[in-house]
Amino acid sequence: MTDTPRDFATEILDAALMHVPFDGWSETAFKAAIEDVDIAPALARGLFPRGAIDLAAAYHRRGDDAMIAALDARDMSDIRFRDKVALAVRLRLELVEDKEAVRRGATLFALPMHAAEGAKLIWGTADCIWTALGDVSRDINWYTKRATLSGVYSSTVLYWLGDDSLDNEATWAFLDRRIDDVMQIEKVKAQVRKAPGFGRFLKGAETVLSRIKPPKARRDDLPGGWTVPR
Repeated sequence: MTDTPRDFATEILDAALMHVPFDGWSETAFKAAIEDVDIAPALARGLFPRGAIDLAAAYHRRGDDAMIAALDARDMSDIRFRDKVALAVRLRLELVEDKEAVRRGATLFALPMHAAEGAKLIWGTADCIWTALGDVSRDINWYTKRATLSGVYSSTVLYWLGDDSLDNEATWAFLDRRIDDVMQIEKVKAQVRKAPGFGRFLKGAETVLSRIKPPKARRDDLPGGWTVPR
């Protein structure tokens, strides 16, 4: 019988989560996880070259994967699209098993040297949500949808981290208000398009913006690329 190969990346991340509430996403937590799993430091560093930074990023993407799985398992045929977006954000937070790990991650990615990484992860979550909900935009809207949702998601996370209401009801109310704000913006844009004198101007602008395309999907079958394991 062939033994199932060990998933060292998952083992290290799981072990690190036991230390993060006390040591944060730090080198101390990373080294403690290595000792707990009992693997060679060189192998662990090969999986997570930046140590705790890559661990925190892997933890965030694990949450994205769990959210996508939860969305795929739901029948949302009778749900308004606005509510589908709210549900996706809510599921993303409800599936978090350790709020302190998220709090520590928010602290880490708030540091200037890691802010770009944090923004990239939030953008990735927004992209996961739009993709899971069937977004087919291939122009400037691809960017505006993700940028807008990134703002909604990040502000909701910060509110959720400080929320002590029963079942986080205050957070879900906050989320609904943020999405309503976005919907109001869309209504204003629609009204502006109908305003006399603006139609021709907007048509020209939209023609130019329509030439902006989303980035091509990265191929995983080509050599020379590497991503942090989930």
